[in-house]
Amino acid sequence: MRACFAACLALLPLAAPAWEPDGLEVDLELVLAVDVSRSMSPDELETQRRGYAAALTSDEVVAAITSGMIGRVALSYVEWAGAAAQRSVVDWTLIEGAEDAARFAARIGERTAPGMRRTSISGALFHAAESFEDNGFHGLRRVIDISGDGPNNQGGPVAAARDAVVAEGITINGLPLMTPEDELAIWDIADLDIYYEDCVVGGPGAFVVPVRGWAAFPEAVTRKLVLEIAGPPARLWQAEAPGAPRVDCLVGEKTWDRYRRTWGDP
Repeated sequence: MRACFAACLALLPLAAPAWEPDGLEVDLELVLAVDVSRSMSPDELETQRRGYAAALTSDEVVAAITSGMIGRVALSYVEWAGAAAQRSVVDWTLIEGAEDAARFAARIGERTAPGMRRTSISGALFHAAESFEDNGFHGLRRVIDISGDGPNNQGGPVAAARDAVVAEGITINGLPLMTPEDELAIWDIADLDIYYEDCVVGGPGAFVVPVRGWAAFPEAVTRKLVLEIAGPPARLWQAEAPGAPRVDCLVGEKTWDRYRRTWGDP
């Protein structure tokens, strides 16, 4: 029997190697996709940059990062406007604590480029989703955090883009900027938060945090980042369950077309 056991054992294949992830394991891969369309004034663009930098270095966000299962996240910061107008400000970076967060925040503050034309949320979503590929990290979750002060008006329907990105296992959260005091308020819609809920965000635990004035921006970004890094509570600020949109997901395209037919391209 012993001889048989030894002989049979010799015929067994070697144990399979332990599974290893494709890239460094992190709790979260997070793209910060920030609207820099021309509806944003230079002061508003600077307020955004300072707000993200302050949030990333806050005690609350650093604590959320270090308290995760693995204790580190991967971040990238991208500015976007039209369908082909995206620029990487800070490429994928490992954040393991306060020092890493401070360096990332400082790099955001170095960028002072002007805004760009049009608003393509769909283009920003596809660009962000593609950036996850071969980024050197393997996250337990992948999230796109997208901010914007108006609806999509270029680059294909946003709801279709949302669905395609979510199908890749990516969650999309929204930060609608409901600050209609700017001089290009013609492109604003009063229910931008509902537009984001019904047409932009999606995936497990997707949620929206509206910003109803620039003074509230840093606090809103901090709260949103903590929720994204730690994972949102079951019902806190979450988008409605999928169903018929309460707003027209093509409202931006229609507004742009009416303006163009009346006044020409702005």
